[in-house]
Amino acid sequence: MNEPFLGDYVMLERGLTYTEAHILCECLRAAGIPAHVGDVHFVQTDPLLSIAVGGACVRVPEARLGAARQVMEAYRRGAYTLDDDFDPGANA
Repeated sequence: MNEPFLGDYVMLERGLTYTEAHILCECLRAAGIPAHVGDVHFVQTDPLLSIAVGGACVRVPEARLGAARQVMEAYRRGAYTLDDDFDPGANA
């Protein structure tokens, strides 16, 4: 795999729950942005440790930070929300 170097991974967001971190990470990956979750094992194992480590976090390459912030803002606005009548098999 000869992927271009996009810079060091930097923190996009911190203070997330285990689930929030994974959902945000997968939204970023779906948008073509490499992303990794961090500290999720601490948060999942013992919620009290979440306070000590500052919650789970999501990291992205520094070169993609601007695009990642746009995806995160869209996610927070609800741009990726599915309608109540969404049928996952409709396009199959």
